[in-house]
Amino acid sequence: MKNTRIAALAAIGVAASLSLTACGGGESGKDSSSKGSSSSSSSSSSDGGSKADSSAGSDSAKSGSGQDTKAEAADGATNTGAKVTFCKTEDLAIDARDAAPDETSGRIDITMVNRGSATCSATGFAGVDIKDADNTSNPIERGKAQPRITTLKPGDAAVFNLAYDIDNTGDSLSNPTNILVTPPNETHSVTLDWPASAGDIKGAYTDVQVYPTHTTK
Repeated sequence: MKNTRIAALAAIGVAASLSLTACGGGESGKDSSSKGSSSSSSSSSSDGGSKADSSAGSDSAKSGSGQDTKAEAADGATNTGAKVTFCKTEDLAIDARDAAPDETSGRIDITMVNRGSATCSATGFAGVDIKDADNTSNPIERGKAQPRITTLKPGDAAVFNLAYDIDNTGDSLSNPTNILVTPPNETHSVTLDWPASAGDIKGAYTDVQVYPTHTTK
């Protein structure tokens, strides 16, 4: 009986020892797993952050480059624009006169004098319409010529001309009364009288051509 109790107590002790060992092993495994998970999460976060920084840096570089290019283009446009001030219609004294070199070649010179206080540019083609006695307005086409730089200081003059063939038959169908002139790069026009001494236009108004401005010097 005594031996039986001793054996039973010994068995209980062994069982208790095994139970404690099992519990300790479980906690150890749990800690190890937790540490592994934490390490893995940290590594993943580090890699993700590195990629995000790299991507942001790349985007930033692209964005910065684009802004610089646009800024330089804007500065260039501003600088270029600042160098050119076109003559305003209100600052120009404009008149027209007959300048035909002979009886077959018609030419009307239109002069523009800079009466403003600053130097300006009148480079290019003026817009021209001829008004007929029947109150119709006819736009004049450009002649084949390259514009010349026409810079006007206060008091300087620029000139451009209208060219056409003169009709000496007396049967011309054109009866011009006025010339509407819009200086180059302007939107405001002035109305001039058609020179009384100018020869009749041969053909139609579409046969008249306007040539670019140039200085009188």
